[in-house]
Amino acid sequence: MVKLRIKVGPKGQLVIPKMLREAYHIKEGHYALIEPEEDGLKIRGVPPPVEVIEWIRERRAKRGARPARLGELADVDLEEEFGD
Repeated sequence: MVKLRIKVGPKGQLVIPKMLREAYHIKEGHYALIEPEEDGLKIRGVPPPVEVIEWIRERRAKRGARPARLGELADVDLEEEFGD
């Protein structure tokens, strides 16, 4: 595993090197998740909501599903619907 030493700024900010931002799709203005773990922190990029919505639409189209109506989602098993 590659280890990089980075400097912590005065407000606790970390600069993620460009090669890692590009590799993990972390873009300026987008959000990232930070998860505490026993031995450190895990940081990962989060796709913008527009991309998530498009992914859902494409997946539903592949499955031949029709758009849901208000109230119908109460009976949907999300793990079955979106799990691989």
